[in-house]
Amino acid sequence: MKLGRVIGTCVASVKAKGMEGLKLLVVRPLTADLGDDGDPFVATDASAQAGEGDLVTYEASREAALMHDPWFIPVDHAVVGIVDQHTYDGHEGGPL
Repeated sequence: MKLGRVIGTCVASVKAKGMEGLKLLVVRPLTADLGDDGDPFVATDASAQAGEGDLVTYEASREAALMHDPWFIPVDHAVVGIVDQHTYDGHEGGPL
């Protein structure tokens, strides 16, 4: 599971079959301490509730494609949840 912040939306006038009605969001990937972690990308909204400014979790690659019904639509990223609360103790690595 990866963290990101929704920074905008995207509108597509033509979508692949199976993607009709899906909301497209522009997401900036974040590190565990909420620092920038790369370039923004477009993701589908599998949570169906995310909006601009939300801290979200997302999946990439095959896992993203499997988040929707019908399964395996042609997407690279999918927002799967909205983060209500976030804490980070600075510990990197395995179990505490």
